[in-house]
Amino acid sequence: MARKAPGKHYRKGISLPELFDMFPDEASAEQWFVKLRWPTGICCPSCGSTNVQTGTAHPNMPYRCREKKCRTGFFSVKTGSAMQSSKLPYRTWLVAMYLMATNLKSVSSMKLHRDLGITQKSAWHLAHRLREARIEYRGLFSGPVEVDETYFGGKRANMSNKRRKAMAELGRGTAGKIAVVGAKDRRTKAVKAQVVPDVGRRTLQAFVSTLAGPKTKIYTDDAAAYEGIPFKHATVKHAIHQYVKGGVHTNGIESFWSMLKRAHMGTFHKMSPKHLDRYVREFVGKANMRRFDTIVIMASIAIGMRGRRLRYKDLVHDNGLDSGARPCA
Repeated sequence: MARKAPGKHYRKGISLPELFDMFPDEASAEQWFVKLRWPTGICCPSCGSTNVQTGTAHPNMPYRCREKKCRTGFFSVKTGSAMQSSKLPYRTWLVAMYLMATNLKSVSSMKLHRDLGITQKSAWHLAHRLREARIEYRGLFSGPVEVDETYFGGKRANMSNKRRKAMAELGRGTAGKIAVVGAKDRRTKAVKAQVVPDVGRRTLQAFVSTLAGPKTKIYTDDAAAYEGIPFKHATVKHAIHQYVKGGVHTNGIESFWSMLKRAHMGTFHKMSPKHLDRYVREFVGKANMRRFDTIVIMASIAIGMRGRRLRYKDLVHDNGLDSGARPCA
């Protein structure tokens, strides 16, 4: 009798042949998106009316809102979602979702460009729209909750002399790098993480306060920023190489950092501060959906597309952060 595979063997995956059998043409792929977005019937994305004409003569907009006061007119399942104005076929979106959902360390835009037969620019835009569609865990953490921060920005030993000199003027250690704070709930295994402007007391404690319930136990390292946090608080002293003290440790959230940095190193190679938060969001979504079947993960991304339009001009627009890609640390 065959033994069960290690890890989360209970999850039901989908092979590529099975994926193409499930969605043999554009019509089947489109209907999958339609059923997920409108499970009780098609309605206007603007006014919500179900007074909708279907099967219009418009080549790309099969529906029309009949309400006189509504200005939507013709629309499709792409309207009002991350797919709006996209000329990519529905099956291309599905395959991209499948690849990003099933690859533990994600896929690069160059890989998507080759596998999907689209330009690298389109693949990059597509990947960021799918990252934007990741649904976040909305409940409060009940704990114990592990909290930790990490940094992205590259090793100074690998930088050019000019870059190294500029970094030296900023300071030592983590100066000039981008900080990310994260938390993992041991009970639910849920993860939350985000890019932060600094790792000061106010920033880190505010992050914890937004995600933890009032009676939650918080486990951190011995960073001074966590001192005085208004929760039951225990620490391990990393400064003296203490990583476990009874049940107190931050190994769970550090495992999440490890996966994100392995993706940084092995898949993306470089990530810019400008878009880092979106990459973090993707891996938070991966961590929170790991126990689900592949089709459920894909469906959650499709549902998360609603109202998450990300135009290319908005993607490349200046957000105050450096757009120069940073090598892995």
